[in-house]
Amino acid sequence: MKLEPTGERMIVEHYKSSIEDYVIYLMHIATYRFAEPFVQDKRVLDYGCGSGYGSARMAETAASVDAVDVAGDAIAHARERFPRENLRFRRIDPASPLPYADGSFDTVLSFQVFEHVADTGHYLGEIRRVLAPGGTLILVTPDRSTRLLPLQRPWNRWHVREYSAGSLAATLRRTFRDVQMQSMSGRRDVIDVELRRCRRLMWTTLPFTLPVFPDALRVGLLNALHALRGRPAAGSAAREFDFDESAIRIGPGLRPSLNLVATARP
Repeated sequence: MKLEPTGERMIVEHYKSSIEDYVIYLMHIATYRFAEPFVQDKRVLDYGCGSGYGSARMAETAASVDAVDVAGDAIAHARERFPRENLRFRRIDPASPLPYADGSFDTVLSFQVFEHVADTGHYLGEIRRVLAPGGTLILVTPDRSTRLLPLQRPWNRWHVREYSAGSLAATLRRTFRDVQMQSMSGRRDVIDVELRRCRRLMWTTLPFTLPVFPDALRVGLLNALHALRGRPAAGSAAREFDFDESAIRIGPGLRPSLNLVATARP
């Protein structure tokens, strides 16, 4: 099954036609690399698995991976593309409880999902319920400090809310006792590619990303802008670049920060 790119899914073949897309790809890879020690020989839930690429990578060392998503086309693509004996894909209803018993997982992964979630209490409560005692949530979400002006709403049409380090930590601590915050940054010439992209979108989407605009109007205007801009055609020639995921770093207090990386335990 062919899965159409939306800019929100990790589809490898669509991330090598420009330097901007390649840097985003490396940010995903760095996230999976960071998670690897937390999933080795563990029962893992990938909560918001998208195309399934990351789930398959985690399944290489995990005892088992259950990967869920709200999008049926993403789940169909993942099942077709990444069959593994220890990897199961399942479509879920975001408003319903997760279809797993309490304490089913040692590690829950939530990568580039939380910014899409309206009911964060339900989402985090279900994660805590299905985590086993001593289990770990790893949550990665964009850092609004490098993407948005103060009070600006997301310029990404799919995002409900973007977080600062402080607001994310406060939100997670309503559900989890132990929350540790880190940031994703890296080699300056590489991360500058993403910073320039974000600054360009931050300014070009004003003023309709300001809070005075109703959310439905914000999304409608962003959809119109996206339609005008378009995306590179599928099948664009892959390019070669002289850097890899080692240019991306995750650690405490790194600046400028592209993504927030939180580990949380009940």
